[in-house]
Amino acid sequence: MRQRRNVLLIVVDQWRADFVPALGADFLRTPNLDRLCREGVTFRNHVTTAVPCGPARASLLTGLYLMNHRAVQNTVPLDARHTNLGKQLRLLGYDPALIGYTTTTPDPRSSGPKDPRFTTLGDLMDGFRSVGAFEPNMDGYFGWLAHQGYTLPPKREDIWLPEGEDAVPGATNRPCRIPAELSDSTFFTEKALTYLKGKGEKPWFLHLGYYRPHPPFIAPAPYNTMYDPADMPAPIRRERWEEEAAQHPMLRHYLRGIRQGSFFHGAGGVATGLDEFAIRQMRATYAGLMTEIDDCLGRVFSYLEETGQWDDTTIIFTSDHGEQLGDHWLLGKVGYFDESFRIPLVVKGAGAEHRAGEIDTAFTESVDVMPTILEWLGGEAPRSVDGRSLLPVIAGEKPADWRDVLHYEYDFRDVHYSKPEGELGLSMDESSLCVVQDADYKYVHFAALPPLFFDLARDPNQFENLAENPDYAALVRDYAQKALSLRLRHAERTLTHFRATPQGLEERKPDPAPVATRAAAE
Repeated sequence: MRQRRNVLLIVVDQWRADFVPALGADFLRTPNLDRLCREGVTFRNHVTTAVPCGPARASLLTGLYLMNHRAVQNTVPLDARHTNLGKQLRLLGYDPALIGYTTTTPDPRSSGPKDPRFTTLGDLMDGFRSVGAFEPNMDGYFGWLAHQGYTLPPKREDIWLPEGEDAVPGATNRPCRIPAELSDSTFFTEKALTYLKGKGEKPWFLHLGYYRPHPPFIAPAPYNTMYDPADMPAPIRRERWEEEAAQHPMLRHYLRGIRQGSFFHGAGGVATGLDEFAIRQMRATYAGLMTEIDDCLGRVFSYLEETGQWDDTTIIFTSDHGEQLGDHWLLGKVGYFDESFRIPLVVKGAGAEHRAGEIDTAFTESVDVMPTILEWLGGEAPRSVDGRSLLPVIAGEKPADWRDVLHYEYDFRDVHYSKPEGELGLSMDESSLCVVQDADYKYVHFAALPPLFFDLARDPNQFENLAENPDYAALVRDYAQKALSLRLRHAERTLTHFRATPQGLEERKPDPAPVATRAAAE
């Protein structure tokens, strides 16, 4: 008899990879995440293939690179023709549940301009059943607060102001005005437990999303003082932000334009105005929000154990994207630096074929999550998907033709809250970049701006652009060719394996190119 197979996909928001204890963050206390790492496989070289939230989640849940799904920015629609994890799970007999959000703007051809979904940053992706919605506009959470008897302030977001009438918005160790038992992390956890307790013996899939450690960077008590700013890693940045800005025109735009108010509710001033102590305090709060999530996950894990479902459940822990946290004088998820793109991925599998307690160094990407889940449940990823199943890697049998570079993209066209095009003199279709990098080098190609090239062994923090250095000209050429070859291999291919023949329609089974063939092509 086949083992019951449940899947818990945990998607946190804005959690960067170097804030995982198994990957070196020994200052962070996350016993439940630590347990997942002990019982599963932790991936050291994992990236989201796009930022910010909307594009990142589109790639995670469709398995497509940004260049193929084209939901290139928050607020940009996702084409209805694309399938996604939820729709594919339905073909396998699952009713995929979703708690949290996907930041998906619907295809306008399926509705009309008066649809209220077009007045928000994003809505829920088709194919999933919402059992704990946060979108649109966090109404689900604020309604839950009111239902719990909490009196919302006139401006409801003021729950994330620091406690005390004399408090000044900004980096602080004061608690927010909402208590931990009513925080958004508790809200998601309560929704998860309600869903799980209603499932009985039926196999299930649950996308459990958490809003944290996304800003505003303020934590409820006791998490607000759980970490000492002095114990936090110092920011990685040049002495002055103007030195960073000299690296590239796009970087200069963001350094001039990112405001503290997007990260600390009610604050003013630009992000470059944060001194080192403020950044360390922000990081201490960020860590506190992580431990709060970990405590919440402990409640979910305990329920799975108590009901005998722990061993039947594959658990995947990941994030949509990272966070600059003051590195390179930046806040948020922008540009091309690793802090925005490197994210955690931990897979605790159900079954003896999965390794436990190991850290894998294979290059993995967010587009791999969808095909991994589908294969584990007995399905198959559609031909259009850009990612690959991680099951062989998890079992310790990485295929010989596994990717040899990491790839990710960023589109910086104008949206209502950010307008780089005019300052940079670009059209919206020129406002994009792609990255290929391995352990040695990193190449950043812009559609209409100068490229960047970094020698990671000599300059791991990516301060020195070598794209115009004649000593690196051959390497720049080689990595530019890698980027071009990758894009050619992943060009949209939904129907390219079909052929019309004299005998009728033929469907070819695509096989990965042999290693020797790939090496010759590159």
